[in-house]
Amino acid sequence: MRLTTVGTGTAAPSPTRVNAGHLVETHGVRILFDCGSGVAHRMAALAVDWPTITHVAITHFHADHVSDLPTLFFAWRWGTLPPRSAPLELLGPPGTDALLARLEDALGPVRDLGFHVGVRELTPGTAAELADGVHLEARPVPHTAESIAYSLHDGERRIVYTGDTGYDPALGDWARGTDVLLAECSLPESMAIPTHLTPLQCARLAAIADPGHLVLTHFYPPVEREDVPAVIAREFGGPVTLAHDGWTTDF
Repeated sequence: MRLTTVGTGTAAPSPTRVNAGHLVETHGVRILFDCGSGVAHRMAALAVDWPTITHVAITHFHADHVSDLPTLFFAWRWGTLPPRSAPLELLGPPGTDALLARLEDALGPVRDLGFHVGVRELTPGTAAELADGVHLEARPVPHTAESIAYSLHDGERRIVYTGDTGYDPALGDWARGTDVLLAECSLPESMAIPTHLTPLQCARLAAIADPGHLVLTHFYPPVEREDVPAVIAREFGGPVTLAHDGWTTDF
């Protein structure tokens, strides 16, 4: 598996971080997790092969996780020659199909651009087979009513992406033993709220999950002024990376 953290930022505009977007590649599957503002152009800047993405999976419906979906769909039709013809699957929580319909109402059809778009809504506890041996599972997390985390399996390889979430020990249990835990790390302890993680909460989540590698993303500016690795080390002794746009790892 290969992970590229395309966008590691938040709703706060940043000169170095665009909104949420993370690409995972494995055995013919090229799945983009979330697609917030700036992700499409950041992929171009990083020389990511965006025309051949096979799946897009969104965690919830906040703008910083979905606002570049129309940009990417239009790029597949009008931004490349020849235009995209390969089918695409859009995955997300219940309500994803209705979200896409609302985007089409505002911006024009994105399911009528010359390639088939399938929408698959994942209810908690269900799994979707993306390719032979590659499975995607979802579970609810405490952020919005629809918010889910994802677990992508390919044989013995696994990555768990929290999306946006508050602290939930059960999420750590669900992620136990994953090769990579890609977790949001939004706010310092002084600004803690129930719907986002602080560095200390990330550490406690990782202590439960015991991942091979803890990768942090979704940084609001105040948390970047903290010594995040030192806080993590209080509770979790494994490898930790504060991801930036364009960071890549193979596992």
